[in-house]
Order: sequence, then C-alpha cells, then structure tokens
Amino acid sequence: MAATDRAPRTDQRRPTRPRSSGPLPLRRATGALRQLGGGGLVSLAVIILVVLAALWPSLLAPGDPTAVAPAQAYQPPGADALFGTDASGRDVYTRVVHGAGQSLGIGAAATGIGMVLGVVLGFGAALGPRWLDGVLSRVIEVLFALPSLVLALLLVAVMGAGVRASVIAVGVATAPGYARILRSRAQSVALSPYVQAARLEGVTGPRVFLRHVLPNTAWPLVAVATLGIGQAIVWVSALSYLGLGALPPSPEWGAMLNAGRLHISTSWWLTVAPGLAITVTAAALTMLGRRISAVAPA
Repeated sequence: MAATDRAPRTDQRRPTRPRSSGPLPLRRATGALRQLGGGGLVSLAVIILVVLAALWPSLLAPGDPTAVAPAQAYQPPGADALFGTDASGRDVYTRVVHGAGQSLGIGAAATGIGMVLGVVLGFGAALGPRWLDGVLSRVIEVLFALPSLVLALLLVAVMGAGVRASVIAVGVATAPGYARILRSRAQSVALSPYVQAARLEGVTGPRVFLRHVLPNTAWPLVAVATLGIGQAIVWVSALSYLGLGALPPSPEWGAMLNAGRLHISTSWWLTVAPGLAITVTAAALTMLGRRISAVAPA
C-alpha cells in the first residue's frame, strides 16, 4: 500500500485549559492588592488597624478611656502606661485608641456631606441646561475661592461650636472641590464617543446616565473620598483644637490636643500621642487615595 493511501491520524492532542490559581474573586483581589504597591499596602494595613480600633476599641485597649486616677497623673510613657497619663491620671493610649472611632467617624461623616453636595453640584453643572451650569459654576468658583478651613471657621461661627456644627462646616467647605472634579469628569464622559453612540441609537437619557456616565465617574470619586477623609480628620481635629468642635474630656484626637497644649513643655506625650495618630492616619489615607487614583481605570 502506498504511503499516500494511509488514513490521516486523528489522535490530536486536545488543548488544555490554563491552570487556575484560585477562585476568580480571590485572583482579582490579589491583583488589585499587587497594583497598590508597597506603600499602598502599608497604608491599607494602617487604615485597617485604625478601623479596627474604631469599631472594636476594647480589643486593642480594654480599659476605660474616662476612668480617672489622680494619684497617677502625668506619668511619662512606660511599661504601666504605654503613652503615659494625663492630668487626671487617664491612660493616654487607651484614650487614643477609643478616640479613633470619633475622629474617623467625624471625618467620614464630613466627607459624606461634602460628597453628597459635590455630586449634586457637579452633576447638575455638567449635565444640566447651560443656564444651570453657569449658575452652579459661579457658586462653585465663589466657594472654591475661599480657603476651605477659613470657610469652615466661618460656618462654625454662624452655627455655633460643637461636633455637629464642625462636621457640617467641614462637609460644606470640602464640597466645592468634589463638585469641580466631578463636573470636569462628567463632562468628559458625556462627550465621549460611546456615550454619543448610545444617544444615536436612541438610548434614553436616564439609561445613558446609569449605564455609562455614572459608572465612569463613580470610580474616581472613591480615590477622592479616601483623600477627603484624611483631610477632613485634620480639619475637624483643628477645629476641636481651637475649642470649636469636640471638647475635653472627649477622647477625640483634636480635643486631646486641646487638653494637652498647656503642658507641652512638661508633659510632651499629651500632644505627641494624638498628634501622631492624626498624622499617621491622614498620611495613610492620602497615600492609599493616591495609589487608588493611579491604578483606577481612565
């Protein structure tokens, strides 16, 4: 029999599937964490620790942050008191840990208020009629012209001192920045080719907004909000330091700074401990927000 009469071979190898390294959500989460880099991962670890202290402070500091012991007043940091004690003998470490909930909660609440106002102003200016864009743009520019902390001080002076007033004041003061970013982003998405193609296909305005505009503008807000919480914590703490926010004996970090400022030359730990907590938390949130912004889809 000739070689050409032989039947062709049919035992071809089947293509093999690539091996999976784990469930798809786990692989995606691992890839997202790798994109954050070393600095982003350290910042994320710090934020997780602060959130743990805010939600379950007794796990890290089981003591009572308001328990007084006058005989142990002004003890320097040591084995018995990690961050020392204050004028009433209260443990500074316990107060810093328990104050994380107030400081982080106040900063998140102020950021939430600013984000809501920023979304209303930004989307209204970007997607509304031309006359509405003109009016809202002038409002944003006037508010943005004032330094945010000065605007917050002005609002606190009008509403009165207190935690609620400081939260609202910081939220309103940060809203113009969010609105300006959102307006620019929403306008660029609304003029993009895929949005124009959807409109030519007859897709209604609300569906275009929900399917294209909102998803492509919401992700950058995550990075901006992460940055905003750290900024809000600093500003609310500054108002408390000035006596316009939370007041002693509250363990809120700004109030602790206010209580320890008169003893900074003799009992430095009263201001160093809450000051480090504010600085490290704000820096971690800022670093994480910048990393999220860097890896976010364009």
